[in-house]
Amino acid sequence: MTKKMILSFAALAIFSMSAMAQVRVGVKGGWNLSTITVDNSGSVDKDKSLSGFNIGVIADMPLVPRILSFQPGVFYTTKGSKLKSGDENDAVHYKFTTNPSYIEVPLNFIGKLPVGPSASLFAGVGPYFAFGVAGKNKTYTTVGGTTTTTESNIKWDDDTPFNNDDPNQGYNKLKRFDWGGNVQVGAEISNFLISAQYGVGFAKINSGGNDSNNDKNKNRVFSLSVGYLF
Repeated sequence: MTKKMILSFAALAIFSMSAMAQVRVGVKGGWNLSTITVDNSGSVDKDKSLSGFNIGVIADMPLVPRILSFQPGVFYTTKGSKLKSGDENDAVHYKFTTNPSYIEVPLNFIGKLPVGPSASLFAGVGPYFAFGVAGKNKTYTTVGGTTTTTESNIKWDDDTPFNNDDPNQGYNKLKRFDWGGNVQVGAEISNFLISAQYGVGFAKINSGGNDSNNDKNKNRVFSLSVGYLF
């Protein structure tokens, strides 16, 4: 091995150790506005959007200091949608909400543009993988001015990412695994973060058959979040 190669490997090792030494961990959370696609082209109905939240932890791992970072995380996040039948002035009308909650793992690559000694603008993209853990379906029925509420826990099938032959499938259940992609923009000021993100689910959320007739329902989530890196 030549002296030049040795020096190159040494420089790479020093750079890697320096970058890893700058790894920061933090907390992040905020507001979600979620909905579910209404057709196979991915269209959504803004009137069906549902408010929720996200909260979790992230790590910021510099690949190129102050320019490019890998930013994985683990979040508890809510998704879902709402439906309405009839107008509030009608004698009889209904409202239905489904509000599944997931443990979600985003794996984002973040490009940064320094705008000061301790401030940067950033944009990021990356996949996410999610596992359904909780949630409720609620139905509000109004007849003659009197509203009755019924609710039930969301039922999940026992699917895995590698098995489509789950015997526990059913059209009254949701698929437990979800995956998709995120895009985000934001600003980092000292240790504080503020970001806007849009998550696009690639997997149908309804359990049951795999034919194209029921592939239209997929998660969509817009989020506004704040965070702090220690």
